[in-house]
Amino acid sequence: MIGGTVVSDDQLAMPLEELKLAAKLPLTVFADKPALYEWLAQYMAGEIRQANREGRPLRWILPIGPKAHYRRLVELTNQEHLSWKNVWCFHMDEFCDWQGRWIPSESPYSFRGYAQREIYSNILPELRNPPEQVVFPDPSRIGDYSAAIAEVGGVDTAFGGFGYRGHVGFNETPETKWTRVGIDELRQGKTRIVQLLDDTMVALSVRTAGGNSYAVPPMAITVGMADILAAHRILLITDGGHWKQFILRVLLLGEPDVRFPVTLCQKHADCTVYCDQESAIPILPSE
Repeated sequence: MIGGTVVSDDQLAMPLEELKLAAKLPLTVFADKPALYEWLAQYMAGEIRQANREGRPLRWILPIGPKAHYRRLVELTNQEHLSWKNVWCFHMDEFCDWQGRWIPSESPYSFRGYAQREIYSNILPELRNPPEQVVFPDPSRIGDYSAAIAEVGGVDTAFGGFGYRGHVGFNETPETKWTRVGIDELRQGKTRIVQLLDDTMVALSVRTAGGNSYAVPPMAITVGMADILAAHRILLITDGGHWKQFILRVLLLGEPDVRFPVTLCQKHADCTVYCDQESAIPILPSE
């Protein structure tokens, strides 16, 4: 048992085939990251094709992380002339400065900037969705995000990466020395501004700034768990490799736990998990 979460040493060391059988959510493991990215791009393109055939809107919650599949999705879009005119993209989160305001879109950490540069500006103009159908949670209009989702009839598919501590979006562990949040409260959580946990900032700095934690924006605005869990489908995806071995097994084998918010997705009626091979490697005792 790890820190009160029901994940034993035997479960951490469980071989992959046993893990798939014991998992509380369906798990697909890809041979490597490129295979995962190709599948994800093809899946998303398939959702667009189907929605266009049926003449209905397609409503997504999207992360910027994982993100390597977006370039391939844009290629498929342009090659096949897939219209995004009826696609609504509700992006999960955005970094904020110490005052809780959006960081500039020019920042290398800005999800808004990345999305515009790498996704929307590269879609052929005649295929792009209108700017008003690309929605980021805005700290100056914090209630508008959920209202916009409700206005278009809810979300078809929520795509979510998850952090090594179990945050999805920036729904990090909401508890502090002074605050206790119940699991039902977290499940009903709405769009909010969060102070990033110290270990999240350290992890991000190691991956993006050579360990310079001062470079990482200290706050973020995030979709709440309520909007994620209200989606018709949830796809949880990680390409984190050794960073995600532990949390993947907590997600698949543990119990819903406020300390690991992604575990709340276990109770969703249609939630599936996808990862690269490295993320699913058993964690064996050190010799």
